[in-house]
Parts: sequence; C-alpha cells; structure tokens
Amino acid sequence: MDLQLNGKCALITGAGGDIGRGITSAFVREGATVIAHDRNKTQLEPFADLRWEGGQVFTIEGDLSSDDDAQRIAQQALGFVGHVDILVNNAATYTHGSWLDDHPAEMLNLYNVNVVGAARLIQQLVPSMRDRHWGRIIQMASGDATEPLAFMSAYAATKAALVNMSVGLAKSLANTGITVNTVSPGIIATDGVKKFYLGLAERFGWGSDWRVIQDHILKEVLPNPTGTLGTVEQVADLILFISSPLAGYINAANLRIDGGSTRSIN
Repeated sequence: MDLQLNGKCALITGAGGDIGRGITSAFVREGATVIAHDRNKTQLEPFADLRWEGGQVFTIEGDLSSDDDAQRIAQQALGFVGHVDILVNNAATYTHGSWLDDHPAEMLNLYNVNVVGAARLIQQLVPSMRDRHWGRIIQMASGDATEPLAFMSAYAATKAALVNMSVGLAKSLANTGITVNTVSPGIIATDGVKKFYLGLAERFGWGSDWRVIQDHILKEVLPNPTGTLGTVEQVADLILFISSPLAGYINAANLRIDGGSTRSIN
C-alpha cells in the first residue's frame, strides 16, 4: 500500500528513544523527510547514517520545557525544507513513584515537558500547516491515560491531558485540512521496558529469562486478549497510517494499540 508520504516532512520529538527511533526509521523508509529531535545530542548520533530511497533525516537538539528552545526547534525545523507537514509529539519524561511519592515540583516538570512541551510546538507549527491547508498532529499518550496504574500516576495524568487537548485542538482546527489524533500504546517491548521489568523481576522472584518475565507481565501486570506485548514496529505502522493522506477521516481519535488491555469500549 502506498501511504503517499513520499515528499512529506515529519518532525518527531523524542526521536532518540526506542519508539522514537522506530517511528523515524519507518517514515524514512516511506520516502519522507524526517526531522529527528531529542534533548540529548548523543541520542541523535545514530541518525547520521540513516538513509533510504527518497528519504532523509535532519536532527535537532533542544529542550521542549523551554519556550525559547521550543521556538528555536520549530523555526529550525521549518528552515530545513520550508515546511513541516506532520508533527509527532513523542517526547516525554516520567517518574516511577506512587501517587504520594511524587513531589509537586516533579509533577509540574512532567506536565511542562509532556503536555506544555507538545503545545509549544503545536502553536509554532500550526500556522504553516494552515497556510498549506494540510497537516497531521499525532500525540503519543498511553493506555495509562484511560486506565492508570497505581504507580506512575502523575505521568498517566499528563497523558490523559494530551488526549483531552487533542480533541479540543481538532475542533479548533475544523475545516483547515489538519487532523489531530492521539496514539495510546500499552506495554511495548522496548529495550527500556525490558530493563525496567528485569529490575522488577529480581524483586518479585521472576528470574532473569525474558520469556518467563513476559509471561508474568501478561498475567500479573497488564493482561490482554492477544497474549503478547506490542512491538515498536506495530506502533510505527499505526502512526504512519494516521499521518498519511489516506487517514483524512480519522480525527480527534484516541487510538489505543495495547492488545485490548484497556477495559473500555471507547
């Protein structure tokens, strides 16, 4: 299937993480120009040699918690090829504390990066999209936004805010050719997730075999009807589709990719 992304330009924030790298690579393979952002310069180094037929990658380092830095990131992104067609707000930070463990200052920082950081770029890039009568904004949330766990609850609240913000933004951009959607992954088997659960496995006596640990996750942490964990490639494929011209009728949606673990009909 031709997703008609050849020639489109996508800005991916938090591209240095496992999911961000997967999304970036997928867009390049489809022939898109990709601007990979991360706050850590070393996380962007692997993109230097990332090339496929028709696609190319530019990189930008910057801190989305800063108004000035976010403005610089947006202006630099627009300067590479003159426009940004697709914005994937993937950058996020988190804490592992329970509800009472999270200090208010930590909560404010989470909100500033995860929610306001996304809003900063949206405000900078929407005018150009509106002028071109086409655009895609994808917010990366989480299944925790709908069904938060007992831990990482402050993080979950920021993701719920993104879901809500996306619907309001979609309504405010009615009849502009710009769609706004949220993608909410469940547990994705990234290197970071494996490291986190390997640490828990030691505490819970699950052993060190990842296949055994995965079984415990699926039985005791977040069961789902597929009986598997998600992959980065599956998340990237979903984002490619809703970013494409083929998905123009998908708007203001929260698209969960969690194997059915979230117990909701919406």
